[in-house]
Amino acid sequence: MVKALGQRLDEAAAFVRGRTSHVPEVALVLGSGLGDLADAINGTAIAYSAIPHFPDSTAPSHKGVLHIGELAGVSVVAMQGRMHLYEGYSPQDVVFPMQVMARLGAKTALLTNAAGGIREDLSVTDLVLIEDHLSLANLAGNDPLRGPNDESVGERFVSMNNAYDRNLRAKAQAVAAKTGLDLQSGVYGFVTGPSFETPAEIRALRTLGCDLVGMSTVPEVIAARHSGMEVLAIGTITNKAVSSLDDDHITNAEEVWEAADLIRPKLAEFVNALLPRLGGGAK
Repeated sequence: MVKALGQRLDEAAAFVRGRTSHVPEVALVLGSGLGDLADAINGTAIAYSAIPHFPDSTAPSHKGVLHIGELAGVSVVAMQGRMHLYEGYSPQDVVFPMQVMARLGAKTALLTNAAGGIREDLSVTDLVLIEDHLSLANLAGNDPLRGPNDESVGERFVSMNNAYDRNLRAKAQAVAAKTGLDLQSGVYGFVTGPSFETPAEIRALRTLGCDLVGMSTVPEVIAARHSGMEVLAIGTITNKAVSSLDDDHITNAEEVWEAADLIRPKLAEFVNALLPRLGGGAK
């Protein structure tokens, strides 16, 4: 018999608590090629495979390790690698780790991802503050909250009107201005992958108002909001999305990893400057 979601979350959270005294304020999710940021956390590292009911990450460069400890003076819990629908997981599997991090006490979620730039003025290595999203997967019935609702996790219906908290976005913009970082803003289009988008799909997403596109983040954002967390998300542009059949460029994973290597120092500096503004005592 399958255990109820709340029971599975309690068992996973209890396992993690048994290995650390840290109570996290901020949950971090580190996207493709960006997971090395977790190695700077001073604390405990736990393989996903050791945590009860936790799915494992099978995507390239996603190490599958949960870190809990201190970073930039803030108590954090960080996913070094996430789950994706394209790995064959259900939407509910994909968001289970986010729900566990909320169960551990995190009140704020900071997510990063690797994304394709749709808007013409976005360049590879740009950081983009996500202000809203369009999820074709959700519109097709793949909402991670579909099915029975566990009231111990969150309410049945969750507003997405301010999914990416405007106050947190203002803090991020203030930190970027103070540090001299050129931080863009935009709407994220979520697709399931793993195939990259066709030029026609990119043109459609552009018409629908999307500025960047990727294969993650949105299910986790929905689960974080369902769990009562405030959310901030940063897309890192690792490739330009191809919108014309006359364009000879072939999008590939190698360019994503190469761009992520270039982005990592800039993102690490920004996250370290931003985290103290996201902790419980931040103003």
